[in-house]
Amino acid sequence: MNAMNTAPDWVQDAVFYQIFPERFANGDPGNDPAWVLPWGTPPTPQTFMGGDLQGILDHMPYLRELGINAIYTTPIFAARSNHKYDTTNYFKVDPTFGDLDLLKRLVRAAHDNGMRIILDAVFNHCGDGFWAFQDVMARGSASQYRDWFVLDDLPVTQDPPNYQTCGGAGFLPKLNIANPEVCRYLLDAAAYWLKETGMDGWRLDVPWKVPLDFWREFRQVVKSIRPDAYIVAESWRDPLYWLQGDTCDGVMNYPYRDYILDYCARDAMDAEDFDHFTRRLLADYGPLAPAQLNLVGSHDTARILTVCGENSARAGLAFLCLLTGVGAPMIYYGDENGMSGANDPDCRRCMEWDATKWNRGIRGAVQKLIALRRAHPALRAGSYESLLTFNGVYAFRRWLDADRVVVVINPRNAQKGLRIPLPGEGDGEWVDVLSGRRFTGRAGQLVLPILEAQQGLALIPLNR
Repeated sequence: MNAMNTAPDWVQDAVFYQIFPERFANGDPGNDPAWVLPWGTPPTPQTFMGGDLQGILDHMPYLRELGINAIYTTPIFAARSNHKYDTTNYFKVDPTFGDLDLLKRLVRAAHDNGMRIILDAVFNHCGDGFWAFQDVMARGSASQYRDWFVLDDLPVTQDPPNYQTCGGAGFLPKLNIANPEVCRYLLDAAAYWLKETGMDGWRLDVPWKVPLDFWREFRQVVKSIRPDAYIVAESWRDPLYWLQGDTCDGVMNYPYRDYILDYCARDAMDAEDFDHFTRRLLADYGPLAPAQLNLVGSHDTARILTVCGENSARAGLAFLCLLTGVGAPMIYYGDENGMSGANDPDCRRCMEWDATKWNRGIRGAVQKLIALRRAHPALRAGSYESLLTFNGVYAFRRWLDADRVVVVINPRNAQKGLRIPLPGEGDGEWVDVLSGRRFTGRAGQLVLPILEAQQGLALIPLNR
């Protein structure tokens, strides 16, 4: 990997929270579209619930209490859909979300609360309401923007589309990145929001559909304005492609998500498998591993509790892996409270703000693990060392100088009398931050009289 790819220092210390603005909180009913539905109505691809930027701003104390120090929002620019991946104006905040002044206030509030904020760059395609595409539809061959798109023929027809789209969706015409005018427009948009708002980076939507040369120029533009801006790619299958030093700082770590879910949720991997694939992935990332964006759920996946078959213990194990692993963890809004939801659109339900409906076990574990991560440099920048794989049980150690955390994960049946090797450790007690239970380390081993089925431990040395 190219040594020039050095991610911003702040990323390894970040605990991200992903927000789908239309469903997080309705802070200003005055900007709701006329067709808005009551908060909590079961979602469909077309429904609107009224979430907005004011709702995020209003709940900054909630995020701070949870321990969040970085926010990633899905697109917020003018668009027709609830998800906003169909941009109609790249230089305007969607009116149902707010305006430029409100976005500036949101970024300032995030910074005042010790949080970073990154936005979503949708530069492969726009929406069919995009002004340039509308001009082509209206004027055909007379439009000066006909070469902004990949057209098969004119006039434009949408059913079926006679132009290149994203995924075959007629309302998502693909932008012609080979056109220098299109490139300049998009790069100007990337620069504009960085300069105007002081936001902290970009998440790149479907970046593999766009030529690498564009992303190389995009990186130069972004880093010239904000050298510490974080550029993270949506990448499901080929993470190393984006980590050569000339495009991105990190990727959404979907491969690691697959390993976590196969081990903790689906029981499709045993401990040896999880250890092997995790360590191999870390070796591939090398020194860039701490800058990857780790996740167990997003707006494009079923929610973690649903993947776990509504089994809270298994969901807790997945969060244990996420929040103690190498890389910056990201929590999808509501997952910390045990929200359920199948794949899109069900995973985009309205945030549940009624605390009596929260899963207290999951929430308590997530809060403790976030606090643990933020308190221990070993979990943010430390080495990763496997200690034990035994009949489904996996133990590993994170360490940096004198700081150590030992993690034990058991997605299967209870185990008795486990002895976990602790090379270089002296005698002493260890405490599990999740349960408060204490365990004895003696002669280079940690003795666990019993490890319950589907139990995880996050152990720190006591009084040392």
